Amino acid sequence: MQLKEVGVKFDNQPKIYLFDASNLNLKIGDFVVAETIRGLELGKVATPMKNIEKDSKEPLKKLHLASEKEIETANQNKIKAKEYMVKTKKIVKNLGLAMKLISADMILDKSKIIISFSSENRVDFRELVKILAQEFKIKIELRQIGSRDEVKILGGIGICGKSCCCCENTGDFEHVTIKMAKTQGLSLNPNNISGLCGRLLCCLAYENSQYAEVLKLMPKINSEVMTPEGKGKVLYNHLLKKKVCVRVNDNYRDFDLKDINFSKNQNITDKKLDGEENE
Repeated sequence: MQLKEVGVKFDNQPKIYLFDASNLNLKIGDFVVAETIRGLELGKVATPMKNIEKDSKEPLKKLHLASEKEIETANQNKIKAKEYMVKTKKIVKNLGLAMKLISADMILDKSKIIISFSSENRVDFRELVKILAQEFKIKIELRQIGSRDEVKILGGIGICGKSCCCCENTGDFEHVTIKMAKTQGLSLNPNNISGLCGRLLCCLAYENSQYAEVLKLMPKINSEVMTPEGKGKVLYNHLLKKKVCVRVNDNYRDFDLKDINFSKNQNITDKKLDGEENE
């Protein structure tokens, strides 16, 4: 049996969630209402509908097209959540808590508000929750998020001059490693390979497989190779151009990979790139 699957993005949520959209005809940008672990929420369709085989192990929750009234209620909730956010910041400051408030979201039925924050350490916010509950007369949920999620919610401009990848690409975060930077011949200076979140750049994962394949064909740095102009020492590999910079007779020349000869044991291997693999 087939189902129709669709991806939905909720406000201030960095992840796309999948739902069963059977018997619906949805397109990207449509507003929908779905039951989430946070409660009933208004979201926006973020991926095209597609047919999938029914999986009884992980059944998808259903959703429905949002009505005008539901959209209006959600907009009113946003305004109210901003008011709560301002008051919460003042209370946090008075309590002297080391936490940075990121966003506030009220679920559709107005029964709960979720406040996201970031902090370098664990925060004891029990007193804060007690004060907020008394102040707002509503259920309060505080949620600590990581630095990547913080940037995805707040947005920003990357070192490339464009919007951060996590804001533009709405899928899940890819696993990024130091090994990827080494494979691509990048400087390992943290300032050059880190994003606004302080973690490794998401874009390091995009073309890594292509770099890794080309790297297998290249000679090792400082190894000796035979060029059309004689024997020389490898100084640098231009991976995307498939060229090798070689010092020959005190001259520096770039040669096409196909024009130089070297033994197999002079190939760069993954072992030569082993090191810290985690962010």
